[in-house]
Amino acid sequence: MTRIRKQWFQMIVAMGLVLSGAPLFAADDKAAAQPAQQLIQLEAAGAAYPFAAYSNIDLRQPGAGIRRAVIVLHGVQRDADRYFDVGLRLLEAARLDGSNTLLLVPHFLTQSDPSPDSKIPLWRGGNWMQCQASRGPEAINSCGVLDDIARYLSTGKRFPALTEIVFIGHSAGAQLMQRYAVLNNSEEALRKAGIRVRYVISSPSSYLYLDANRPEGGSFKTMSDILCPGYNNFRYGPDNMVDYGRGLDGEQLFKRYASRDVLYLVGAKDNDPAYKSLDKSCGAGMQGTDRLDRHRNYLRYEQFLAVKWRTPVTREAIVVPGAGHEAAGIFESKAVVEKIFPVTGK
Repeated sequence: MTRIRKQWFQMIVAMGLVLSGAPLFAADDKAAAQPAQQLIQLEAAGAAYPFAAYSNIDLRQPGAGIRRAVIVLHGVQRDADRYFDVGLRLLEAARLDGSNTLLLVPHFLTQSDPSPDSKIPLWRGGNWMQCQASRGPEAINSCGVLDDIARYLSTGKRFPALTEIVFIGHSAGAQLMQRYAVLNNSEEALRKAGIRVRYVISSPSSYLYLDANRPEGGSFKTMSDILCPGYNNFRYGPDNMVDYGRGLDGEQLFKRYASRDVLYLVGAKDNDPAYKSLDKSCGAGMQGTDRLDRHRNYLRYEQFLAVKWRTPVTREAIVVPGAGHEAAGIFESKAVVEKIFPVTGK
């Protein structure tokens, strides 16, 4: 364990107990420290609800010096503890000071997961990654959770020095993140409050297209709905949009999305069309054969829309040499670290 990471672990251990009263780490001096979930109280439409998360600070005692919040979304296995470790390594590589950088990994739970609180929202299977609502009468939209986290960070007196939120999603988490980056209505309020917002979208299985065109050859064309019924429905296209995303049409969404700070990442070896967790549905298949192909097609698609809707768009994108689909292989890349945090140690 490196010196910086060891200091972070020691700092977290010294915090004592989490909100639920459980020890923050398992008591085994010989084993690597294992973080425990914390509970934060989020609020939607005036009603509070608990949500599980991992963090590098005791969320009962938020630091007044926190200037940057890094929100990392886990993958389809919902292994938030492992993504917390990936996040720690990322911040360590960037030489970021834990006294002014908050790492937060929200944990989207399903009905089959053990829950630390009976009031925590639970989703059906993988629909948390699709801006879908949780089950039960007090349904919470998964994209809405990210809005509520942003509000938790930016309002009140918890983090008065906050000037930036960096949203990072990998794999299934990147599916949610890309839809959120397109659909959310909260960024403008954050900007007005002096908070910069950035999105890092790493290796999603599919993307949200904003019209009926899909890649074909070197161009984009409207596809046959007969050959692939519903290919343009959400989560692949704008038809039958979820409640969270209603209000703007595809052109309006694109023009707003084009102005947002988005970094796309993918591994150069993430090119297996038979990869076990790759979305192989018809709607996803129309976007490309594998994650690398779909990444490249979507970058071309944004330029296609830029011409169609007369809206210039400039994107940052990295294909990480030697990396496959594992998050660690992406976020341990020096080029990725320097692109996400270009001024290190701040």
